[in-house]
Amino acid sequence: MATQWGLCGAGKISHDFCVAMKTLPAEDHQIAAIASRSNERAKEFAKKHSIPKVYGSYEELARDPDIDIVYLGVLHTEHWRVGLLFLKARKNVLCEKPFAMNSRQVKELVEAAKENNVFLMEAIWSRCFPVHAAVRKLLAEEAVGEVKLVKAYFGSPQLHIPRSVEKELGGGALLDIGVYCLQFVLMVFNGERPDSIQASGVLLDSGVDESVVVVMKFSRKRMALCAFSIAARFQNDAVISGTKGSIKVLGPMHCPTTLVVNDKKTEYPLPEPCLPLNFTNSTGLRYEAEEVRQCLLKGLKESPRMPLADSVLLTEIMDEIRKQVGVVFSQDRK
Repeated sequence: MATQWGLCGAGKISHDFCVAMKTLPAEDHQIAAIASRSNERAKEFAKKHSIPKVYGSYEELARDPDIDIVYLGVLHTEHWRVGLLFLKARKNVLCEKPFAMNSRQVKELVEAAKENNVFLMEAIWSRCFPVHAAVRKLLAEEAVGEVKLVKAYFGSPQLHIPRSVEKELGGGALLDIGVYCLQFVLMVFNGERPDSIQASGVLLDSGVDESVVVVMKFSRKRMALCAFSIAARFQNDAVISGTKGSIKVLGPMHCPTTLVVNDKKTEYPLPEPCLPLNFTNSTGLRYEAEEVRQCLLKGLKESPRMPLADSVLLTEIMDEIRKQVGVVFSQDRK
């Protein structure tokens, strides 16, 4: 039986998700419904992507008994509220990153999933890419000896995009792209909590972070360095340095296709899209969709590739970084 997907939100990421789905077997995945707060927008989206059911509200999608999993592709300021709506309706949920605006909201989502006995995953699609799987295997084999330093960089000029710069829309480099650098570090160090976090950054006039540098210390004298910016273009790569060599994930490190291990390069090409994409390498969304299907078939309530404990820790680290850099959202005051 094909996994029946319901899409919540008819924006750019949902478009790319649909295009990525076309690269997977139709007998495994079906997009059965689209929900948007604008019925017109939902109809237009459904027509473009041949989706049979159209809903002009999220509540209608939550009531659809035929949906196996909801993909939440709305603005991140909405993730907590809309996520709770679906979880309380006993729907499995794949929620776009960042999971929510702070760790309190994330913990409430996790709690709601447990209370309603449903699957929940933060859509850190990077974790599902073959490159990341190869990195995990190399680390398990101690291919570069003991890891001493992890570096991850992500810079993308986005000052012209309202959702990147406006505080009310959950803007800033950290929540949008810094999350990818931090999750990479946590993956390498197996979800271990850092002993210390030092962050320094510069803010936009709107009060959100433009550029941030983070240094983290872990047990056994291991360190991590992350830098991210919505004002400058970086190489967007990640490097794991060990006592016997290095592993380099070439940019774009958040959706990578090239891995270099001690100067030996391996390519992991992506399938071609059938329609133009909004974001880089978006056909790679297929990997997280398939990960979700496999989890559901096994009856799992979370993904071993992106466990809920990792999502909670990730958001706690981001809360601490925001505290040090001086970014406060309205959601922090509730």
